[in-house]
Amino acid sequence: MDLLRPEESVFHTMLGSWGQQQRSRGLAEDTIKDRESTVRRFVDFAGSYPWRWQASDLDEYTSLLRSKGLAVSTIRHMHGVLSVFCDYLIDPAYDWVEICDSCFGDTPSQICLPWNTTRHVQDYEGNPARRALTFEELQRFFNHADSKVEAAVAQGRKGALAASRDAQMFKTAYAFGLRRAELRGLDLADLHFNAKAPPWGRYAVLHVRWGKASKGSTPKRRTVLLVPELAWWIEGMRQWVEQGRALFPAGELAMMWPTERGSRVSLEYIDRRFTALRRELGLDPALKLHCLRHFYVTHLIEYGYADRFVQEQVGHQHASTTSIYTSVSGDFKNRILADALRRFTTPEGS
Repeated sequence: MDLLRPEESVFHTMLGSWGQQQRSRGLAEDTIKDRESTVRRFVDFAGSYPWRWQASDLDEYTSLLRSKGLAVSTIRHMHGVLSVFCDYLIDPAYDWVEICDSCFGDTPSQICLPWNTTRHVQDYEGNPARRALTFEELQRFFNHADSKVEAAVAQGRKGALAASRDAQMFKTAYAFGLRRAELRGLDLADLHFNAKAPPWGRYAVLHVRWGKASKGSTPKRRTVLLVPELAWWIEGMRQWVEQGRALFPAGELAMMWPTERGSRVSLEYIDRRFTALRRELGLDPALKLHCLRHFYVTHLIEYGYADRFVQEQVGHQHASTTSIYTSVSGDFKNRILADALRRFTTPEGS
């Protein structure tokens, strides 16, 4: 212990010990660092260390975050982290209660209580403005992305190759219902054959290795099959892989979406390019890259694929999560209703 700054020394050791406990549980380093940052931010706000925290400190912090417009899910995540940290400190298997009492005359306690923390009370708590794109919006978006390539080539400007990459990248996000990190992390080795669709060659299956992790685990993996309705994606992807991609610097040879510097495109770049194209088209500002994934789910449902198949394709653990993404069109609903009406109005045996 640093005798000149005993409180800071104990707190630093406390976080380090908690980190070791989480590593022992198999949690990812990014999760551990995120949790540590959450605890440090709360310490800065409260102006005190964990053995002097009170429930009222959490109430004030939560009020501040709500006033800043933070999402309910973000605040709930913060509550969860602080609750887990407090549980660790007061666990009798560790000595932090005795250490704090001996050194400072105070002991840590659980400040996250049922009546002052945010609970998950409904399936969807996101921004209601978020939605899937319409067919017309999707077609306009892809056409606009392609037009960037044609314009750069016609004018002899630099950037045609990057524009081609971006157009195919966004089409891939839709054709397989990918998240940003899943899209960015693709390598050439993730393209695979499907014995049930030999004409499609290596473009029939996509192995996703950077799926969304849960509870601090490593990224989840899944295999996504290309469906016949989206087989139009193959032609552009084959042209990109066999011709366009090879024109970028070698860099990390395996990556699917390289940059002019030989590095992998960043998540920020993907967001920035999607936003730029959306603004140029004058589309709804609420539309984000993730909306392509929503649209993918909606289309699979409208094409008649079983709910379980759709759930496996997008890597959802629970069917209720997939249902949140679904926003079937009015035409689809009308067809379902018409089929039902025919069953009720058509005489048996006719």
